[in-house]
Amino acid sequence: MASEIIKQIADYLVAAEVEKREVVKITQTIKPDLTVEEAYQAQELLVQKKIDEGHRIVGPKMGLTSKAKWDQMGVSEPIYGYVFDYMLIDNGGVLPFSDLIHPKVEAEIAFLIGEDIEGPGITAAQVLAKTEYVLPALEIIDSRYENFNFTHTDVIADNASTSRVVFGNTLKKPSDFDLELVGSTLSINGQIKELGAGAAVLGHPANAIAVLANMLARKGDKIKKGEIILSGALTSAILLRDGDFVSSKFDGLGEVTFSVGE
Repeated sequence: MASEIIKQIADYLVAAEVEKREVVKITQTIKPDLTVEEAYQAQELLVQKKIDEGHRIVGPKMGLTSKAKWDQMGVSEPIYGYVFDYMLIDNGGVLPFSDLIHPKVEAEIAFLIGEDIEGPGITAAQVLAKTEYVLPALEIIDSRYENFNFTHTDVIADNASTSRVVFGNTLKKPSDFDLELVGSTLSINGQIKELGAGAAVLGHPANAIAVLANMLARKGDKIKKGEIILSGALTSAILLRDGDFVSSKFDGLGEVTFSVGE
């Protein structure tokens, strides 16, 4: 049974997303000593609220998947959140700018899981063996916090800033690639703004999925067959503006695009 303060945190963040308004971080307003365990409890309650409303989980997503981000946030492992069906935008589609607060975009490689993956002790090799396909993706993150100002535990409670996702149409077997060498460009209005490669994600994107499986095992959960998982950012996140056209090209995995507008 969630405590009253955990319920308060979940309600606070759900309202911020629904009402499309930024809020002051939890560790400044509600609970300065919010722990990682409590943050995930709040996230779980937030996720359950969405499920109760009839939304379906597409799959987990990984965040803070670079050593530089760990140093910046003072942590020693990634974080995870969940992507829901209402967050999906078609490749080539439109992201309604007024639906979000201050969206940013980053390029990622997604994994379509072919078999359940249950930790602990999962390795990248086991992840690759149980992955049906990999595909390109653009994740639009939209922290509910003012000016993207948050601590490690704040962002966990906020479902890891998850907001919208555009999946590409190209499905490839992971055995077709050295995923750590897959490069991507992230362009806004025809200008390349960021470059990245799979190695930016913990050395190899499958490492992030293995970490996820082992983190979920701590609470008796697992990665499930059929889930599509965002493995983490290949590029830095770029702030979006109304009217932007976003394109990301991935070596061997094609292009993912969307427009920002109404």
